Amino acid sequence: MKLSTPRWWYERNGRHGRVARTLLKPVSWIWAAATARRIARAVPVDVGVPVISIGNLTVGGSGKTPVAREVLRLLRARGIDAQALSRGYGGRLEGPVRVDPAAHTAADIGDEPLMLSAGAPVWIARDRVAGAHAAVSAGAGTLVLDDAHQNPSLRKTLSLVVVDGETRGDEWPFGDGSVFPSGPMREALAAGLARADAVVVLLPADAPPADPELLATFGALPTFIARLEPAEAPPAGPLIGFAGIAKPWKVERALKAAGAELADFVPFPDHAAYRPADLAFLSDRAAVFDAGLITTEKDWVRLPPDWRTRVTSWPVAARFEDEAAFEALLAHSSR
Repeated sequence: MKLSTPRWWYERNGRHGRVARTLLKPVSWIWAAATARRIARAVPVDVGVPVISIGNLTVGGSGKTPVAREVLRLLRARGIDAQALSRGYGGRLEGPVRVDPAAHTAADIGDEPLMLSAGAPVWIARDRVAGAHAAVSAGAGTLVLDDAHQNPSLRKTLSLVVVDGETRGDEWPFGDGSVFPSGPMREALAAGLARADAVVVLLPADAPPADPELLATFGALPTFIARLEPAEAPPAGPLIGFAGIAKPWKVERALKAAGAELADFVPFPDHAAYRPADLAFLSDRAAVFDAGLITTEKDWVRLPPDWRTRVTSWPVAARFEDEAAFEALLAHSSR
């Protein structure tokens, strides 16, 4: 069963969810210790090509997949045969298998690999080493790992950590620093940053500059600012928005900022598989408001094929404020 992301995870002062946070602390200690032990004991495998890891420090919602897609685009524009490797979370196939968007569905290989496959070859494999060898055998010159910061199985040339840079009031990307399940952290902040080579702070297109206090968190690590920009404007007229991602409220904000006339917005759990009852509810809401339906690319690929003609996919892309400096980092790491 998939659960919705608690908003109180991202509060620095812990006013809400205080009881749940306290009760879950012992489980958090076990989680953090197990993660640290697994990483410390690993012997990373060198597969003979540069490996660029795109990951994060929190449980979902940082924007790592748009950043991975942009990294692939920039590398391939330089003539590098960059290919993506994903675990295929949410899919039934174990791999290694190369994603075929004409044959595979999100139920087969997960929604994020399906999104990435629009711009580059993508492989999914529960066993990252086996997947890496398969991709290299097929000609990959550089591997881009999606969601791999806590996976130590491959030797990495460059480890990028993506951070949701939006801070509003008491909302903070790392909450009070608590590790899952009492907070959003996959591991302690210091431990995760110690293995990173650079940080990507991802901001909405209309957000103010990154919070200096947040940037100071990363110390001497190279830090790059990227903006999550709409690829196109939302369609005109009333709309019912919906999203099943870690932070659906951010999609609602982004649609409104882009000028969408939102009559209603419906949040779903992250990676939600849309059931007939969910689709019937959305259809009813659209009928009530005489509105169209709009969602994220990630949600759109999880819809049944007959529903994709009824729902607008709203694409966004990560764009770096200093693209030249970021490209120089990639070029150095993909030699």
